[in-house]
Amino acid sequence: MKPKRKSSLKGRDSGKMKIWYDACTGKHVRYGTTIARRLRRLGHEVLLTTRKHPDTLELAKVLDEKFIPVGKYAPATLFTKLEESAKRILELSRMLQNTVPDVAVSHQSVELCRVAFGLNIPIILTADTPHATAVNKLTIPFASILVVSEAIPKSLFKRYGEAKIFQFRGVDEVAWIKDFRSSQKFEVKRPLIVVRQMETAASYAVGKNDVTRKIARKLASLGNVLFLSRYDKSEKEGLTVTKEFVDSASLVANADLVVSVGGTIAREAALQGVPSIVISEFGRTCVNKYLSGKEFPLFITNASKVFTMAKAYIGKKWDVKEKLARLENPVDIIEKIITEKHFSKVPLKKTRTECLSS
Repeated sequence: MKPKRKSSLKGRDSGKMKIWYDACTGKHVRYGTTIARRLRRLGHEVLLTTRKHPDTLELAKVLDEKFIPVGKYAPATLFTKLEESAKRILELSRMLQNTVPDVAVSHQSVELCRVAFGLNIPIILTADTPHATAVNKLTIPFASILVVSEAIPKSLFKRYGEAKIFQFRGVDEVAWIKDFRSSQKFEVKRPLIVVRQMETAASYAVGKNDVTRKIARKLASLGNVLFLSRYDKSEKEGLTVTKEFVDSASLVANADLVVSVGGTIAREAALQGVPSIVISEFGRTCVNKYLSGKEFPLFITNASKVFTMAKAYIGKKWDVKEKLARLENPVDIIEKIITEKHFSKVPLKKTRTECLSS
């Protein structure tokens, strides 16, 4: 006999709610942990889920936060991606049958959006990649509210749906870097150059040439290069490759230079005053240009100029404390949205009866 479906919707009236956060990557785990700890202090119950992925469960251990693993990331082919996503939707749906959350929050989890929409749960999304067309199409149309950096024009998201947009003065990484304390210590040969491999399995990277390994080998003449591989942890000639999980935010805090194609690690470094060089093929994003424009040490260039720029900036450190303090924490915005129940002012999907009568 199936258990009765218990809804926690009464929580919206009492002020204390059940909030569900789903994390698909390591960045999401850190973001979700930061949001969960803030909301728990306010008396809310927070359910954290994730999927098996090279970064998710390992980072959760480092952060001492419990995430329930549901499904896995399987980027081998388009078929494996689709099938694992479909399985995950079903598993998450079954998990929520006994108690339906009042609100769902994520950094564009496709599965959370589909499940929450199907169960009529308001959805609050954070987002910072308007160039990720596939993910945007699969998440933003379902959202009640978007929380995004003022660096990104609203029009880049409005093309995907009609969610209410709240903008903040900063970037998502401010959420965990503002009060960041390094969780790991590193005994490394200096100068330490961290090179992050391009996310080759992402839909927006299909057909793109990954130049990070070639650049890493060239930079080896300037110092000790630690190459952060995404999936293949095997040894790379002339490079140091970590076989165990490394907390990137802690690692870059101890680095002398960071080079990437412009993802989270670039902004984590720059917000901590560590020079970060971004290869412009993907790195010329709104949020990267925003931080660079505010004089954080984030430098955007093309692959051919990375070595010259690296020689100029390696080992330098910027004092960014005052600049960081002036940026707004997006968790403050999420807290306000939940406390003031802004999501309840945004119409949810129509019921079947309403659709038939309209």
